[in-house]
Amino acid sequence: MGQWGAGGWSHHGPGGGGRLDDELGKVYDHSVVMRLLPYLKPYKWQAAVALLAMLVAVGAQSSQPFLIGLAIDEFIKGGNTSGLDRVGIALVALAVFGWAGQYVQQVATAFMGHRMLLQLRNQMFAHIHKLSLSFLDRNEVGRIMSRVQNDVTMMQELLSSGFLTILSDFAGLGLVIFFLLYMDVTLALVTFTVVPVLIIVMFIWQGYARIAFSRARAALAIVNANLQENVSGVRVIQSLSREEENSRRFNAVNADNLSANVQAGRMSAAIMPVVEMLVAVATALVVLVGGLRIINGDVAAAAGVGTIVAFALYVQRFFDPVRDLVMQYTQLQRAMAGGQRIFEVLDTQPEIVDAPDAVDLGDIGGAVEFRDVSFAYVPETPVLEHVNLVVQPGETIALVGPTGAGKSTITALVARFYDVTDGAVLIDGIDVRRIKHASLTRRLGIVLQDPFLFSGTIGENIRYGRLDASDAEIEAAARAVGAHDFIARLPDNYNTYLQERGQNLSVGQRQLISFARAILAEPRILILDEATANVDTVTEALIQRALHGMVRNRTSFIIAHRLSTIRDADRILVVDQGRIIEAGSHEELLALDGTYARLYRMTYVTNGASPASPGEGELAQASPSA
Repeated sequence: MGQWGAGGWSHHGPGGGGRLDDELGKVYDHSVVMRLLPYLKPYKWQAAVALLAMLVAVGAQSSQPFLIGLAIDEFIKGGNTSGLDRVGIALVALAVFGWAGQYVQQVATAFMGHRMLLQLRNQMFAHIHKLSLSFLDRNEVGRIMSRVQNDVTMMQELLSSGFLTILSDFAGLGLVIFFLLYMDVTLALVTFTVVPVLIIVMFIWQGYARIAFSRARAALAIVNANLQENVSGVRVIQSLSREEENSRRFNAVNADNLSANVQAGRMSAAIMPVVEMLVAVATALVVLVGGLRIINGDVAAAAGVGTIVAFALYVQRFFDPVRDLVMQYTQLQRAMAGGQRIFEVLDTQPEIVDAPDAVDLGDIGGAVEFRDVSFAYVPETPVLEHVNLVVQPGETIALVGPTGAGKSTITALVARFYDVTDGAVLIDGIDVRRIKHASLTRRLGIVLQDPFLFSGTIGENIRYGRLDASDAEIEAAARAVGAHDFIARLPDNYNTYLQERGQNLSVGQRQLISFARAILAEPRILILDEATANVDTVTEALIQRALHGMVRNRTSFIIAHRLSTIRDADRILVVDQGRIIEAGSHEELLALDGTYARLYRMTYVTNGASPASPGEGELAQASPSA
């Protein structure tokens, strides 16, 4: 469970407060409707046409019972065939007008709905890309996908069909009331006697229905979450022989889902027979009262046989809005809740924004300085404390230390994925907060531990950060990192299409493509975050050769635990508990005989390797106090 706080969705443990994604909203939420009006403004003429067409269709449909009653009382009883012919032609004309009105209405609303769907989805896509990484830290990918896909689609369905359908129902209701009162006030009042009963029934039903439908949606969300978790974790499940236990648990949540949906079905099934019963009662009252007045020869009564027939037809239409509201009840709730979630995302402001006086970076040397930097992802939980560091242009810095020490945070602050809590990070003497973010990222190249490749060809992935790069430049970048040879052996070379996240390549091959992509962007500052952690020693040797070419004449930050990756760095920084506790070359740190030397001995001497010859192990990730 979770709730939206400042900047996004936060989670709570069992029993915590918050709102599920599948919670149902109000049937009508005025704040959501008002927020949608600006999206309708570009389509005001289409909206006017749809509204006019709707009124034409409703007017045509609502006039038919009146004409039928008129035909019976005025023409059939009097044997006036010419008048009856005119009524017949009028009924056919009304049917044609009704069909044309409905057609124009549906075309216009579909046009508006899908255009607004396009606009909303594009706006959300662009806005999410502007949000800071802290927003993505607080929100699962699946939840964000649900905003862009499911919630926007719900709003489109509401706009293209729901609202105008309800408007047409109530416009029709208004016309029905007018015709009833116009034909016979007494019979109209008799018809209206069932309305208080209907209001009371609907009020009671709505309370129970909201609970039942909310429970059904929540139960379905739990089933989907359980299914997703079991599919994603199937390897772990099979390795630990958890199939039977997990099946038992899935059966339990699925049974709860069945129970919730059966209850929701009962609520839906309960209201329609009540409405139909009230229709039958109202029709019976009309026939009874109207018939008695005719039999008793009430000369003051306007009602004739035709009027009673028209009243019986109008009673059916009188309850149409109730039927439609029942049918669209959950759709309206979901759409309103979806609208709230959409606008919550759009109202979330990015935390990393350009300052009013932000400047463009020109050609830079690549000097980086941390000036008394402190940082915390969560208040009161510091990750970095009073870090001071000066990196010269073209210098290669290796960061080592235990997991959670703050190594990746240091590089994230250089890239300004987050803003420092205290102090300042400077590039060539300029505070990164005064540099336009797009200008800064163009000077950076980042390769992560888990290489992410996009759908498309190998060439398109290498070109990803520099769209104007030629094929020759792409090949040159691939050659520079040692990727060209394996690419050339593929059936389609650089036009080889990659499966999802590049799954048709090995981890090492994906990493080399990531290197080529970083190199092609011609960065002045290079960040390699555990770039060799997931590769074998043969691939690592190939990557090491690529690294030597990548870091040349670039300011480089390398996070690694493999000694072969960091031993040639100009400086090695040992980070622990958010502080830089040692700094120097590999030899200097060994001579210092401190934390680095202790980690080195734990890894190599304990494993039987000679400290003089590095071997291929990893520098220990345990705490220096271990």
